[in-house]
Amino acid sequence: MTAKIAFQGEPGAYSHEACVDARPDMEPLPCRAFEDVIAAVRDGRADLAMLPVENTTYGRVADIHRLLPQSGLRIIDEAFVRVHISLMANPGVSLDEIKRVRAHLVLLPQCESFLAARGIEGIPAADSAGAAAELAEAGLRDEGALASDLAAEIHGLDLLARHIEDHAHNTTRFLIMSPEPQMERRGDHGMMTTFVFQVRNIPAALYKAMGGFATNGVNMTKLESYMVGGKFTATQFYADIEGHPEDPPVQRALEELDYFTDMLDILGTYPRDPRRD
Repeated sequence: MTAKIAFQGEPGAYSHEACVDARPDMEPLPCRAFEDVIAAVRDGRADLAMLPVENTTYGRVADIHRLLPQSGLRIIDEAFVRVHISLMANPGVSLDEIKRVRAHLVLLPQCESFLAARGIEGIPAADSAGAAAELAEAGLRDEGALASDLAAEIHGLDLLARHIEDHAHNTTRFLIMSPEPQMERRGDHGMMTTFVFQVRNIPAALYKAMGGFATNGVNMTKLESYMVGGKFTATQFYADIEGHPEDPPVQRALEELDYFTDMLDILGTYPRDPRRD
């Protein structure tokens, strides 16, 4: 039986593209919501989960930081997908025939220059890959969709213009998650460790908790806070650091962090992707 990797969205979504790129030997399994992706792995319908965690243009992906600690899964890899946006239409349709395009709300502003220059109206859709699927089913000739090249291939649409986004830096970072951690590996480009924690209710607790990373020379690439339990006083932190918990500097920094926290949960240790550079 072919191993499966679950993702959120319709076939052809950028999460689907991430699955094909990072795990080409696995069968992608589309899911309606992030919670469904996690559930698919926990109940055995999928072996791995592909979850977006942040985007260079829009920042943190909503709800992911809240879901990860509760998921019961562990991060085993990270993956980066450059978000290329293409205009697609039904077979035989020319670009001059397109009067409007549908796409997810976040994609439309990224193609504003292209659409404005051609007088094409952008209409928000719930999902870009879903808009491509609906376009193919409806057979419309005056409408197009903005989505990935993979969406056009899956739904039998013609690419009228490829990679029309205004900016060339839009990239999404994904986390590949498994029921079990893979702590024994060592990456050629170093390691990353991701964890969440809550500081103790004492003065300067966060400052003191972070001190161990500075004094031990451990590079922290991300630190974000968010509320938990609907309380302004219950703040949880999400962090990415470079290194492995068994590295002596990381080990010392985590020991110091543990002293100032009420909760510390390592979500995963995994190879550092060279595309970070």
